[in-house]
Amino acid sequence: MLVEMAVGRSRAEDGASGVAGACPRVAVLLPCYNEEAAIGATVRAFRAALPDAKIYVYNNNSRDRTAEVARAAGAVVRAERMQGKGHVVRRMFADVEADIYVMADGDATYDAAAAPELVRMLLDEQLDMVVGARRSEVEQAYRRGHRLGNRALTGLLANLFGRSFTDILSGYRVFSRRFAKSFPVLSSGFEIETEISVHALELAMPVGEAVTAYAARPAGSASKLSTYRDGWRILRTILNLYRYERPAFFFGLVALALLTTAIVLAGPLVVTFLRTGLVPRFPTAILVTGLGIVSVLSFFAGLILDTVTRGRREMRRLAYLSFPAPGAGA
Repeated sequence: MLVEMAVGRSRAEDGASGVAGACPRVAVLLPCYNEEAAIGATVRAFRAALPDAKIYVYNNNSRDRTAEVARAAGAVVRAERMQGKGHVVRRMFADVEADIYVMADGDATYDAAAAPELVRMLLDEQLDMVVGARRSEVEQAYRRGHRLGNRALTGLLANLFGRSFTDILSGYRVFSRRFAKSFPVLSSGFEIETEISVHALELAMPVGEAVTAYAARPAGSASKLSTYRDGWRILRTILNLYRYERPAFFFGLVALALLTTAIVLAGPLVVTFLRTGLVPRFPTAILVTGLGIVSVLSFFAGLILDTVTRGRREMRRLAYLSFPAPGAGA
């Protein structure tokens, strides 16, 4: 079922989606790097699915005719000079004014026809993000290494943060205005999807997920994602975000590991001391003492950082709540 949407006139930011009777402004955001072969079809597909939406293509230092092809297809073309998808998403969220943001890749792999249903889901359920979980019947569309890596990283995220999505690496997402305008993008590359997912989970935002088709790239188009290099960056991002968002538990585990090591090393020293009254391995005793001190420092560092993290989370939550819910008052 298609959702009727009209591009509204400019309104004050604080009254964007909460004005009764106003049609939400929809923006389609397409970050692109060397997508000459696919961007034209992508723009036309989203134009057909969301005829009243404004389509933005952000050209990220492409060396081909991506910008010209996108402009000819009817998109608003802008440029981001800092290389990396995270930089592009930061710029898009900062510059584009809309009530609903539909983000996809410019490689014609995501099902543009599913966009109206994703938007409807976000509005009807007043969600802040809907993830288009990828399902492909074509092996070439979703390489085995990417599929296995996605499952592993998704499982890790669920174990660390308690809940997750079935496809944390999907680039097909619909956002509310309050998500886009309150999200402090810190990532620079393909790990941006992981940061988006963790941000939503940490602030306990209302989110949803819908299965969407995923197709192979058209001829002449090549993937920019490296299975191992970008997989490692995403894994590192998950662990760093866990350290940032769960410092008490993270540094508590470090303290426990150090304390356990100290106890194991101290065991023989204690036995020898009880038998002879001597400490023959003095360097080991110094090491045990140092490990014990560092363990205590790590534990209290976690407690202090947990307080800081809680205050930072409260500030992010307040910034998020300063915008009306999607569809509120409609």
